[in-house]
Amino acid sequence: MDKVNEEFEEPVSPHGQYFNSSVICSYSFVFMEFAIPIHDLQIIPLLKDNFLPAINPRFSSIMVRDRYDKLRWQKVEVNVEEHVKIPKFPEITNSSSNELYDKYVSDYVTSILMERTPQDKPLWEVHVIKYPTSNAEGTLIFKIHHAHGDGYSLMSALFSLFQRADDPSIPLSFPSRKTQLDSKYAKKSLFKKLCLNTSYFFSSLSDFGSTIIKTRMIEDDKTPIRLGYEGTEFQPFTLSNISLSLDQIKEIKSKLGVTVNDVVSGMIFYGIRLYMQEMNEKTKTSNSTAVVMLNTRNVDYQPLKEMQKPESKGLWGNQISFLQIPIPKLINQSDPLQFVWETRKVIQRKKHSFSVHLIGLLMDLEMKLRGPEAVAKIIYNTMGHSSVIISNLVGPIESMSLENHPVNGFYFAGTGGSENVNITIVSYVKILKITLRTLKGFIDEKKFKFCIEKAVEVIFKAAMEISEITIKN
Repeated sequence: MDKVNEEFEEPVSPHGQYFNSSVICSYSFVFMEFAIPIHDLQIIPLLKDNFLPAINPRFSSIMVRDRYDKLRWQKVEVNVEEHVKIPKFPEITNSSSNELYDKYVSDYVTSILMERTPQDKPLWEVHVIKYPTSNAEGTLIFKIHHAHGDGYSLMSALFSLFQRADDPSIPLSFPSRKTQLDSKYAKKSLFKKLCLNTSYFFSSLSDFGSTIIKTRMIEDDKTPIRLGYEGTEFQPFTLSNISLSLDQIKEIKSKLGVTVNDVVSGMIFYGIRLYMQEMNEKTKTSNSTAVVMLNTRNVDYQPLKEMQKPESKGLWGNQISFLQIPIPKLINQSDPLQFVWETRKVIQRKKHSFSVHLIGLLMDLEMKLRGPEAVAKIIYNTMGHSSVIISNLVGPIESMSLENHPVNGFYFAGTGGSENVNITIVSYVKILKITLRTLKGFIDEKKFKFCIEKAVEVIFKAAMEISEITIKN
């Protein structure tokens, strides 16, 4: 058992309290798939010697209340063995072993998605899957409580364990967050910037007002992707993955003159509408909203050592907000590119909106006046009133390895919300992986995945056939 140190450390941040409340218990799951067996991977010494000493102290702490009834992180002596789980599945020797292990691993993942880690131990686990599946010879699953930090923080911590597969002496590199749109804005005249900023001001107020109404009063329609009942977060969910070629996505991006995010979001929204139409024709024009989670830092990934410096304190933790984006309706099925154009239009308008900061200020005010449980309930309702939650991260440009064990793919997923569909997106080398976390027994995960894949195929074909004249118009 982890031994408690009487010394109190830093206070638990407001977001840490929201994500570990009676209303929400949120975890991030990161799945690392290896190209070779991991039977000889010394995960416990690796965690003891490399992970815990270098990472944020919260990973060696638990939440406790001090004499003033305030939650603080308290250091404990970590028994790493208790945090490492190695499941045992029946041995299979026939030719269909990978497919059977796929089923065992899927069932195992479903079970750990639902489980809460003990509150008297640091809120993380590592699950070591030593069995081969269709996609990997072995898999590591990092289960980390969202109270520790957001995706930026957690991935920065995990990447500190890994090395470049081709040359471990060179650090991993990542795509830049800077976009051509930012440079285009910088080149505009002062008058045009003033006009744009005025437009952004009023649209920001509109976005903020609609977010408040959506969070507290209006719910999305009940559809084949939204059951509309509370408590579904305690029911089983399944994960399924779609792997896309980044080169193909960039080809569409270049042809249409949009961003990668525009293309991927349009594909997902189109796939969602195809699924809704397949399951219930009437819902192809229902009122449905996607909540897109945002990292509010305006920086690229930083080395873990840099994030730990006092002057870089703001880089660690939960710095997230969200945008609510209406899912375009499936009115003209012969024009799938409408989903890319409409999504781009909304994202273009909202990306410069300061409503995300107003939302953060409002949450801070609610925290002071009503406490973390009330804010957690607002977050819970925001997710539950919407149809899908979407979040994305960027991964390394180069292949990575762990102790000479090459990683051929990775993905992540989040839990704890009241939504029935959660979609996460991550890039790795030249692959974009979309992970679908869907409510078991309500969402037909195979059909849902098929509809997203069909949307990718149809939009690619439509983009390649479009003429330059059409794009200019």
